[in-house]
Amino acid sequence: MNFQDGIAVVLLIAGCFFYLAGTVGLLRFGDVHSRLHALTKADNLGLMLVCAALAVLAADWRISALLALIWLLGLLAATVSAHLIARHARRGWE
Repeated sequence: MNFQDGIAVVLLIAGCFFYLAGTVGLLRFGDVHSRLHALTKADNLGLMLVCAALAVLAADWRISALLALIWLLGLLAATVSAHLIARHARRGWE
């Protein structure tokens, strides 16, 4: 195992930790807003770390750019969906 593989493993483990933390927050927190906050923040960071690990393993700028685009689209989708869920929760699920 070389240095690149070691960096990728550390990034993947960190990403999995944040995914796990977001899932635990989703299951343990009481209200909708706390659950959304825990889930979106942790999952976005976890996705970034996983994409960074894959970019390190790919060692190609085109694949790294595509992985960055995947992360940005995931960030946008999580933000919009969390906003919509929070707005409906505030209105009382009309």
